[in-house]
Amino acid sequence: LHDKMHLDTEALLMFASRREHLAQVIEPAVARGDWVLSDRFTDASFAYQSGGSGLAWERISQLESWVHQDLQPDLTLFFDVSSSVGKARTNAAREADRFEKEGQAFFDRVRAGYLRRAREHPARIKIIDAAQPLEAVRMDVERVLMTNFFS
Repeated sequence: LHDKMHLDTEALLMFASRREHLAQVIEPAVARGDWVLSDRFTDASFAYQSGGSGLAWERISQLESWVHQDLQPDLTLFFDVSSSVGKARTNAAREADRFEKEGQAFFDRVRAGYLRRAREHPARIKIIDAAQPLEAVRMDVERVLMTNFFS
């Protein structure tokens, strides 16, 4: 997260790490019937490596097919805010890594990547307006969870 590298290398490392995490953590948990909650998955690669950095969308699709074939999250929540609000929140939370040090245009492209992915997978990816007050965000998350898992 701190060293500059070739974009192909970055994508391959992300997917190599994801493949190992799938083999060691996610697949055994799913086999046991456990729920798995993750803060990022392949949608982040579409957003960051393709949308933000410009790697071909199709290349990420190929890696996705190779690394986890038909295994997809049942539900993905995309907490959507403007890139300026997101950057301000991240800067306040921790020391910035090399992604977080990118400029506003990069984060505009990342957000556009997430939104494109959401348009491509509307049944799985639910957009939460994270610019709302925290209580409204919580209520939206609860509504989506109830609708998707408990109705």
